[in-house]
Amino acid sequence: MSKQALAKAINSQSQAATPLFSYRQYWAECFGVAPFLPMSRAEMDVLGWDSCDIIIVTGDAYVDHPSFGMAVIGRTLEAQGFRVGIIAQPDWRSKEAFMELGKPNLFYGVASGNMDSMINRYTADRKLRHDDAYSPNDEGGLRPDRAVNVYSQRCKEAYKGVPVVIGSIEASLRRIAHYDYWSDKVRRSVLLDSKADILVYGNAERAIVDIAHRLSQGEAINEIQDLRGTAFMRTSIPGGWTVIDSSEVDQIGTVDAKINPYQVTEEGGNEGCEKSTLAEKRAAEEALNVDVQTVRIIDPLTARKEKIGRERSVIRLPAYEKVKNEPMYYAHASRVLHLETNPGNARALVQAHGNREVWLNPPPIPLETDEMDAVFGLPYQRVPHPSYGDARIPAYEMIRFSVNIMRGCFGGCTFCSITEHEGRIIQSRSKESIIQEVEAIRDKTPGFTGIISDLGGPTANMWRLNCKSKTIEQNCRRLSCVYPGICKSLNTDQLPLVELYREARELPGVKKVLIASGLRYDLAVETPEYVQELVTHHVGGYLKIAPEHTEGGPLSKMMKPGMGTYDRFAKMFEKYSKLAGKKQYLIPYFIAAHPGTSDEDMMNLALWLKGNGFRADQVQAFYPSPMASATAMYYSEKNPLKKVGRDSEVVKSPRGLKHRRLHKAFLRYHDADNWPMLREALQKMGRSDLIGTGKKHLIPPHQPRTWVAKKGNMLTQHTGLPPRDDGSRPGKKAPYKSTNNRKNTVAGSKRRGK
Repeated sequence: MSKQALAKAINSQSQAATPLFSYRQYWAECFGVAPFLPMSRAEMDVLGWDSCDIIIVTGDAYVDHPSFGMAVIGRTLEAQGFRVGIIAQPDWRSKEAFMELGKPNLFYGVASGNMDSMINRYTADRKLRHDDAYSPNDEGGLRPDRAVNVYSQRCKEAYKGVPVVIGSIEASLRRIAHYDYWSDKVRRSVLLDSKADILVYGNAERAIVDIAHRLSQGEAINEIQDLRGTAFMRTSIPGGWTVIDSSEVDQIGTVDAKINPYQVTEEGGNEGCEKSTLAEKRAAEEALNVDVQTVRIIDPLTARKEKIGRERSVIRLPAYEKVKNEPMYYAHASRVLHLETNPGNARALVQAHGNREVWLNPPPIPLETDEMDAVFGLPYQRVPHPSYGDARIPAYEMIRFSVNIMRGCFGGCTFCSITEHEGRIIQSRSKESIIQEVEAIRDKTPGFTGIISDLGGPTANMWRLNCKSKTIEQNCRRLSCVYPGICKSLNTDQLPLVELYREARELPGVKKVLIASGLRYDLAVETPEYVQELVTHHVGGYLKIAPEHTEGGPLSKMMKPGMGTYDRFAKMFEKYSKLAGKKQYLIPYFIAAHPGTSDEDMMNLALWLKGNGFRADQVQAFYPSPMASATAMYYSEKNPLKKVGRDSEVVKSPRGLKHRRLHKAFLRYHDADNWPMLREALQKMGRSDLIGTGKKHLIPPHQPRTWVAKKGNMLTQHTGLPPRDDGSRPGKKAPYKSTNNRKNTVAGSKRRGK
C-alpha cells in the first residue's frame, strides 16, 4: 500500500466526513435538472444527453419519491452534476435490457430495490408470492431471485470494463458470509457471487457521491479502498496493519490470555510456537494472507491491553469455510460484526473466502440534519415515472401521503434488519424541512384529501432521540439503547415531536395527521404528553404496536421489553382515549416460531390473547433474514447476544413447516382450522385441561358444524372417525357452534388493550 493510500485509509477510520453537498459539481451540471431521471434513449435525447454518467439498475418500479432508494440516490448524484439514468425491473434473461441507455461513463449502480428480493418473493414458509407491491399493478415475477447477483452479472456482460457498484438492503445484509434461509446453507459474501467491484452498505449517499467524483477524476475503482460504508475484495492484508485475530471462539468479553501462535515479535519470530512445526506455521500464515514481516497479528485481549488504535487495525472474522461448516463460528462472527457497528468506534473487518479476503470498512458517518434536509429537499416529482401510465404501484399508494422524518433505530430487535442496514444512531430532519414536505404533499400530490398517512420512519417516535453525550455515543458498544432497560444516557424527551405533530396538523388544508410507523411504546410512556397528543389527534381508531411476545424466554432473545411496559402504555392509551371521548383500540402484533420460543411459550401467549379478548386476523412467523442476530440463533443454536463458546447457551428454534405452523396456530387459537392441530399438541403437552367449552379453556373439544360441512374429509383425517351426514361425530354430541362474529374479533372486543 502506498503512503498516499495508507493516509486515505487512516482518514477513513476517523470521525471526519466531507459534507455531502460540498463537492465541486461535475461539468455535466450544465444540463440542469431532469423532470424525471430518464428511462429511455428518447428521454435522454429530449434532455440533450448523448450518454449517462451513471446508470442505476433497480428491481423496483421507478417512483420519483424520497421513500424509494433509486430516486434518493439518483437525485443526490444529479445534484452533484452527474447525468443519471434509471433501468427499472429489466428483463434479466439477457444483457440487452441493460444496454438500453448505452454505456455509462462512470459506473453501474445495482440495487434489488427497497426490499430484499428473496423476502419480497417468498413467504416465511418459503412459498412463492404471486404479487409484488413495488411493481406496476402488483405484478409478481418482474425481478429475479437474488437480484443483486443477477443484475450485476448482466451489467458486466453488457459493457466489459464498466465498474459495478452494488448496494441496497439486499447487498447490505449479505456483505459477509451469511446464512441463507431459502437454501438452508451459508452463502459467500455477495461480492463474490455478484462479481461486483465494490459494495456500499447502509444509507449510502456519502460513499456513492465520493465514488462518483473519484471515478470522474480518473481514479480506478480498485484503488478506492478507503471509504467508510464500503466492502471490497483483497488478495492480502496490506502492510502496516495490525490484525486482531478474532477467528476463534471465547475471545470476546473477559477472556483468559492466550498465546497467538502467529504473533510476530520484534525479532521476527513466533512467540510461544516452540511446539509448532515450520510447515504448520507457513500454512497458517498462507491461510491468513499476510506478510508476517509487515503485518502484526494479535489476539483481542492483547489489543485491549495495549489499547490498539482503530486507524490501522482490522478484526479478522472466522473464514467463510469455517462459518459454513461449524455453526458455532457463525454465531461468533455475528457477535463480532454487531459489536463493530458503531461509527464512532468500529474497526474494519476482514473475512477470508478461500484465498481472497472480503474487507469491510467501518460504517458510514451518519448524515447531519442539514444534509438530511438537503437530500429530502431535492426536486422529486413524488409520483411514478410517466411510462407506467395508469398502472397502480401499491408501495407508492401506501406512502404517497406520508413523510419520512428520520433514519436508523437504536432498539436493536434481533429479528429486525434495520439496525444492520441503517445503524443505531438516529438521523433526523429539521422540523422546517418536514413541514415543507407536508405542504408539498398538500399542494402537489394528486389525490390528496387532507390526510397525512404517516409522519414516521423505521420507528414512529425516535425523532431527535440521541445520546446525551457525544463522547459516550462514540464509545458505546451496547447492542440496544433500550434493552434490557432504557440507557440513562439516552435522551427520551418526545416533547419536540409533540410540537411537530401539532404544527403539522394545524397547517391549512391538512385535516388529520396519522401515525402509522411502528411505535416504540417503552419510549412513549417516558413522555405522557406524547401519548396524549398521539391518542387524541393521531390515531385512526386503531393503533398497531408490537409487544411480539408475552413470555420472558423469547422476549430475551428478541431484546424486547416485558409485558409490564405494554400494560403501562395500554392504561395510558385507554385513559387518554376516554378523555378525548373516542373509542379507540390497540392491536398488538406477535411473532410465532422465534428462536428461543417453546410450545409452552406459545400456549401461554394464546391464553393471554384469549384472556384479553384478542383475535389476531393476521400473524407473522419469524423470517430468518441474512445477518440478523436472531438468524444467527436460528442457524447456530447459540446466543450471539452473549459470549459464544462451545459450552455457551443453547437456543432452540422451531424448525420444520409443521412445527412453525403449530406456533402460528396458537396465535390463531380461534380459527377452527387450527383446532385439530392444537388439540393434538395440548394432549402431548399434558394440557388437555385447556380443551373444553368453558371460559378457561383455549379450544373446544369438537369441530363446529360449519367447519365439518366446509372441510369434509379433513375430519376423518384428524379424528379417524367418519362424520355423520349432519357433520357430528359418532358417539358425540352435536358439533360446537361457531362463535365467529364481529363482537369477538379484535376490532369488536370490549377488553382489547387490557
